[in-house]
Amino acid sequence: MPRFEIFQDRTDAGRQLAEKLLSYAGRDDVIVLGLPRGGVPVAFEVAQRLAVPLDVFVVRKLGVPGHEELAMGAIASGGVRVLNEDVLYVIPDAQAVVEMVTAIEREELERRDRNYRHDRPPPDFKGRTVILVDDGLATGATMRAAAAALRQQGTAKIIVAVPVGAPITCQELKSVADEVTCLLAPVGFIGVGQYYSDFSQTTDEEVRDLLAAALSRGPKQDV
Repeated sequence: MPRFEIFQDRTDAGRQLAEKLLSYAGRDDVIVLGLPRGGVPVAFEVAQRLAVPLDVFVVRKLGVPGHEELAMGAIASGGVRVLNEDVLYVIPDAQAVVEMVTAIEREELERRDRNYRHDRPPPDFKGRTVILVDDGLATGATMRAAAAALRQQGTAKIIVAVPVGAPITCQELKSVADEVTCLLAPVGFIGVGQYYSDFSQTTDEEVRDLLAAALSRGPKQDV
């Protein structure tokens, strides 16, 4: 697979992304949510630069068995499920497959939520502006699930923000988000990792450490 590194790593990507979101800096109605795992290091930099709170929003992709990178859909906190009908159309006995994978991924979603949040209650999103951050967009299924879940919770405005994404996905997300910021939407997009020099996996421990750092340090004030 050809590589076209643009970002050194997720930290670098987050710092570049933050510069496109400065109109939201310092606002007390804004919160940044990272999609774990890889979106959290990007979101951490955005939240610090904008001087707004950071939290995590757990979403799980529903991968096709045997071809897990291909998303049938995704689930998010709050019981929301978004399905990719184009993929389901070609899967034999699709409903049974979806239910089986959903049950497995729901367990993992609940485990991660407990692991990352511990005893902290989830934020109240009602009436707030949410900046949803991931390290990139391929099919966009997880981001669509996150946006749908947040709509149900009374969010005032949803901004999807990513360093890189497939052009069609970035365009399609405008139908579920109030605003989409995608730094790079290259023609010929194959995968998010193409555009990072270091795209190593983010661990649960790194997610917990970043959330703890955001809580203890508070957002930076150099906006």
